[in-house]
Parts: sequence; C-alpha cells; structure tokens
Amino acid sequence: MSAASEKMATGDTPAGDTPKLGRKEYEKRLADLQIELTKLQEWIKQRGLKVVVIFEGRDAAGKGGVIKRITQSLNPRICRVVALSTPTERERHQWYFQRYAQHLPTAGEMVLFDRSWYNRAGVERVMGFCTAEEYEEFLRSCPEFERMLVRSGIILIKYWFSVSDDEQERRFQARIQDKTKRWKLSPMDIESRKRWVEYSKAKDMMFAHTDIKQAPWYVVEADNKKRARINCISHLLSLIPYEDLTPKPIELPPRQDSAGYVRPPIGDQTFVPDVAGSN
Repeated sequence: MSAASEKMATGDTPAGDTPKLGRKEYEKRLADLQIELTKLQEWIKQRGLKVVVIFEGRDAAGKGGVIKRITQSLNPRICRVVALSTPTERERHQWYFQRYAQHLPTAGEMVLFDRSWYNRAGVERVMGFCTAEEYEEFLRSCPEFERMLVRSGIILIKYWFSVSDDEQERRFQARIQDKTKRWKLSPMDIESRKRWVEYSKAKDMMFAHTDIKQAPWYVVEADNKKRARINCISHLLSLIPYEDLTPKPIELPPRQDSAGYVRPPIGDQTFVPDVAGSN
C-alpha cells in the first residue's frame, strides 16, 4: 500500500495534491464571503433562527483559523464561540450533554463549537478518560440528542477537518518554533501524534454512528488552510437560505453645538505612553 493510500485508509487526505490559492485571490474571496456572512447574521437575527455549527477534526487541522475568519466581521452578541475546557468535578457527574446544552443558542443566535460533545467519541475514548459503558452510551444517545435539537428548531451543522499525517507534523513543528503559537501545542496534542491510527479508528466509529440524515458530517480537506477556509465558509453559507437584509446607509446627524463646553486640562488625564513613535 502506498503512503498516500495509507493516509486515505486512516481517514485523512494526502498532502500536496491541491495547488495553493494565491494570497490576492484568497483575500478577495474571503472578503466577499465575510460580507455574505454579515448578511447571514442579519437574517439569523431578524428571523430568530437558532444555528449551531460544530468544528471537529485532527489537532492543528485549522478549525480555529476558520472560526476566526467567520467571526472576524460578526457581532459577538449574535455569533458566539464556545470552546470549553476540561470538565470540572461537578460536570463529570452531570448528564454528559448538560454542560454543552447550556451554551445552545436562543432565537437570533449562531453558536460555533470549537470542539463539542464529540470529545467523548475522540479524545476521551482514545485516552481512556471515559469508561467503555460511557462510550457505548454516547454512540447510542448522541444521534437521538441531535435529532431532538433539530426537532426543536435548531439548525445543526457538523464539520470534520481532515489533515494528513505529514501536514500535521509540519504544523506541529511550526508551532514549536513560533513562540506566539507554542501554547497551541498541548501535551494532549503530542500524545495524539503517537496514537494516529487509534484516533482514525475512533473517527471512523464516530461517523458510522452519528452521520445521520438530520445532521450529517461534512468533511473539509484541510491540508491547504486557505482553500479550507474558503470552502468551509462557502459551504456554510449554502446550507442556510438567506436574503440580504442589510440596513440602509446611515446618515449621521450634525454634532451638538459645544455651547460653551470646555475640555478639562490635558494634564489632568493619564495617557498611554507613545512607544510607537512617529514616521
């Protein structure tokens, strides 16, 4: 079996098969998509939609980069990101879905889950953080939980970001070298490298049980970050029919006359030092 075939067999795509997207073309297409996202945001707000988008996948597959580009131009009161940390002792003894359910959207909101309840089907399963019984119960109950969400009126969209072994290795090495990104490489990420095939098997089992008609999995080929971002955002926009409800241009009223108002002396205020200097 070839190296590329082995990667495909473990559920991830081979690197280097797709040409890169030029920076100018990427920035232009991204800017156009972000304008469409603002239109979608207004539609969600005005129509009272409840949208949940789940982002799952390999470590360093680019989930955070896509989420960042989606939220960049959106109102955080309408589009929220949920990225939960390790469960507390109290949360470990709750109904498993409970700590996620409290973050679900109300009418007029879109919530992006940077990892989600699928932790149980991935890291918890592979690392032994849950029992076999808890894992089996998750596979049984997750599809019913998601069908319940959909029946309640929630639009549920699930993305899996697929990255090849070689590309993940390259991104891990880049994070090690970049001090501003080193925090992204956790001990759990390092451990995941040693268990690549185990994670692949867990992903395959997860898909077999939770790739349901009401909430299917959409796979994003993520070896090329720019293409992955454009493809994912374009696909997201295609799944929610919306109309352009952009408010009409705003005309600013004239500023109020000072009417004798005098600003306080500059010396009475504390300014941030100008370390940037001037050109």
